[in-house]
Amino acid sequence: MSMLSPSSIWFITGATSGFGKRFTLTALSRGDRVIATGRSLDKLQSIVSSLKPEDAERVRIQQLDVTAGEEQVKSVVNQAAKHWGGIDVLINNAGVGYHGLMEEGGSKLLRRQFEANVFGVVDVSIAALPYLRQSSNGRLVVIGSRSAWKAERLGLGPYSASKAAVGAFTENLMTEVAPFNIKVLLVLPGAFRTEGIYGQRFFQDNSMPIHDEARTTVMRRIAAVSGNEPGDPDKGAEVLVDIVQGRGVAKDRPWPSYLCLGEDAETDVRYKCETVLKSLGQWSDISRSVKFY
Repeated sequence: MSMLSPSSIWFITGATSGFGKRFTLTALSRGDRVIATGRSLDKLQSIVSSLKPEDAERVRIQQLDVTAGEEQVKSVVNQAAKHWGGIDVLINNAGVGYHGLMEEGGSKLLRRQFEANVFGVVDVSIAALPYLRQSSNGRLVVIGSRSAWKAERLGLGPYSASKAAVGAFTENLMTEVAPFNIKVLLVLPGAFRTEGIYGQRFFQDNSMPIHDEARTTVMRRIAAVSGNEPGDPDKGAEVLVDIVQGRGVAKDRPWPSYLCLGEDAETDVRYKCETVLKSLGQWSDISRSVKFY
């Protein structure tokens, strides 16, 4: 596979912490340039302050709330692209996880969840596409989740639904931008030990007594996860940057389009595929029985 040119320009959303921060630091360590974006300029500035002078020269920070709407997002992306005259790599990392039961949260919670995880990704991607087309080797990465493949898990319904939607958007985009030599990658991480990932309050604004037991159980389960996730985010960032650059673990390997990060992610995706195929096999005679003869 072809490799990115030296000192490529990365545009990273949600760079203040978690994977976004690590993608920023890893890309800089490889000699690339980074436009690091996030809602908090103070947090972004603290990252810059911690860098070596030679790395700090290759990063620009830009305030961006991906939920600000299409026009505002486009304006920020256009402004950021002026720093170095383009964008070669877009990392759609910004997102949030709202935990709650589907019946209690309803469409109100789903809309909040979709604003960041779906419409934010859509707005940033579309705003960046003109620059990725101008690049000789455009790369567009979307951080999805294995939760889209494990949507039956209680408490994660809104989050899983948003990641399933953004996954379908990303898959469609793969086909749409392929003629322009833009490669698209959908990443499906499992549980990684990143700071603040479980910081959102469990939705209880519409608590229903019938769900008290389930809600209590789910809240305890979620509280026990933080700090015990099996994934190392530093290793995850190194792997992703390797793939984007076509180096390291990705050297001489084809572009993956999909990437499961973590053994738990691989296990969950395989299980869902096997479950669907099993049901398909058990009911295939019925599936085939409804055509015109």
